[in-house]
Amino acid sequence: MADSPSQNPDKNSRYTSGRGIAGAFEGETVTRRRFMEGTALAVGGIASAAFGLPALGFALGPIFEDTSPTRWQPVGSEGDFNLESYVPRVINIEAGIGDAGKSTVYVRRFDKKRDKVIKGQQPQPYVVISTRCAHLGCPVRYIQASGKFVCPCHGGVYGFQGQVEGGPPVRPLDRFYTRVRNGQVEIGDRFSVNSELRRFSPRDPSNHLDGLWQYLYPARPTT
Repeated sequence: MADSPSQNPDKNSRYTSGRGIAGAFEGETVTRRRFMEGTALAVGGIASAAFGLPALGFALGPIFEDTSPTRWQPVGSEGDFNLESYVPRVINIEAGIGDAGKSTVYVRRFDKKRDKVIKGQQPQPYVVISTRCAHLGCPVRYIQASGKFVCPCHGGVYGFQGQVEGGPPVRPLDRFYTRVRNGQVEIGDRFSVNSELRRFSPRDPSNHLDGLWQYLYPARPTT
């Protein structure tokens, strides 16, 4: 049974009964109500951290990620490519699994008058467009007559720079890093871009990259 509050409460007392708290028990230092409040706050803090920390990690992750390509593949000499049209080339995007790890990319020279510089990096000497549709990953084709990339599966249409012009794709076609060594054009790792051609680490098809969406779709080590 609870003891009655002290007639002369001591606010500095260690015990709840000594401080004159109603319903206090002899020898207790924390009231049950205060204990439950503290427990509820702790649970709420843990739940908030469980939701907030991943989102914070996704937001800050690109700041610390290493964006330098780790592997380069030669795809031809500089004379093989021009400013006006894309040339298809086959590269190995997943080493060690044979033909299943190969994919077609489209390559052309970077046009300083027409092409937009990818935000977040120096101008690349060549533009290399991935053939994987940003809707569901189906292979797209470049149509020379129209200067567009078309996905035959679900009607996705991309412009000359890979930007979305129609259909269900959620972002532009992915790109690859490029460089020139000893007259040979080399292709590095893949990266994704949003509608403003801002660079992001590789994302899977159907992952949005505009606005708040970019924080909800973290990068994954996929090809």
